[in-house]
Amino acid sequence: MPKKEGIRQLFDNIAPEYDRLNHLLSLDIDRTWRSRAVRQIADVQVPQNILDVACGTGDFSIAIARKSAPGSHVTGLDLSEGMLAIGREKIHKAGLSSVISLELGDSEDIPYGEGCFDRVSVAFGVRNFEHIDTGLEEMYRVLKKGGKLVILELSVPGNRIMQWIYNLYFLKILPVIGGKVSGHRSAYEYLPASVLDFPKPDAFKTMMERAGFTSVRHKSFTFGICRMFTGLKR
Repeated sequence: MPKKEGIRQLFDNIAPEYDRLNHLLSLDIDRTWRSRAVRQIADVQVPQNILDVACGTGDFSIAIARKSAPGSHVTGLDLSEGMLAIGREKIHKAGLSSVISLELGDSEDIPYGEGCFDRVSVAFGVRNFEHIDTGLEEMYRVLKKGGKLVILELSVPGNRIMQWIYNLYFLKILPVIGGKVSGHRSAYEYLPASVLDFPKPDAFKTMMERAGFTSVRHKSFTFGICRMFTGLKR
């Protein structure tokens, strides 16, 4: 089937256990990565309109909303209704329903007009796009002039020893644990494999520039296991 439909089904299937496994298998380091990225998004003291693409169960949307200036609004967009349903429950429990809205939608055909958002974010979702270039172009389109894109994505460490540890854990151990807990081992084989297939940092920066972004920057976290990319729309 097309990658997009496969991704939708995959995340619908693992949605009930996604959050628990995500934090467990990342040893909770993913919370630190998100907090660093949030600083790049909630970096002004005026209300902002923020789009969180591939928002999943809403962890990143919630983190952004809690740190953004009063009067800001976060719109989360995702292909998986299963993930969104869990996200809406979390947002309701957090008392943020008036600040965050989650919508079903396609990151490669974003259902909003040009220049609608001050910030656009993606946390650990870009590698799941069927056409990364198209997704970047769409995120550029919906940003206001002067707006910023912030992307967090998993990556392969540059150090050879760390690569060996990464391959052992993410390719051998993670699928076993993820498969037993979720009942969908294939999903947890796909997820680390998708990291290996993701463009190297310099290549991805070039893709961002090709989509129109300027001042494109990259920062590595935790030996290169996670990377943050930022770019502006001039």
